[in-house]
Amino acid sequence: VFVPSHRVMRNYELSQLRGPGQKVNPGPLYRIPFAAIFTTAIAAPVIGVVAGCYENYLSAMRDRVRLSLGGGRFAEDKFAQVTLARASSAIDAAILQMDRNVRALVEAAAAGKEIPMQLRLRARRDQVLGTERALDAIEQLFKTAGGQSLDRGNPIERAWRDAHAGGVHVANDAERALSLYGRGAFGLPVEDTMI
Repeated sequence: VFVPSHRVMRNYELSQLRGPGQKVNPGPLYRIPFAAIFTTAIAAPVIGVVAGCYENYLSAMRDRVRLSLGGGRFAEDKFAQVTLARASSAIDAAILQMDRNVRALVEAAAAGKEIPMQLRLRARRDQVLGTERALDAIEQLFKTAGGQSLDRGNPIERAWRDAHAGGVHVANDAERALSLYGRGAFGLPVEDTMI
């Protein structure tokens, strides 16, 4: 099907803040590079799914009694406690960095300032690392949740699948995103439509 040029938006124009909406709309949202919002919108559900999994994990494991490893309450196992602490910290770190970057993007846009490349690169870096942290957290939880967590329909299993589905989105290609950050940090030119 032929698409006339007036119906086409190019990623490059959006990344350069030269899209049609940016020409006519003075709102702050139109001053934030599309990729900064898009990649954050891809990572946020992954982090949210893992945060929800953490809550389900707590509910499922709090009163669980083990039939193996000497029995006893799962909650009293120091290794389970460490796993919980690590997963919780990874989730918090992902959320805090994402929130910091979105707040900085919105503040700069609302003040009418150009979004600095350093902030764009930092937001992209933290977005992919936030996804990695979330996936690491859910791996830790899943490994210790026991065999029942493998059952289809188990909230932990479902969260594991959903988080990994989001993790393979092109926006979560950590190596590419991190190399862009590195280029910028070394003062090299950065040209990419995902920042």
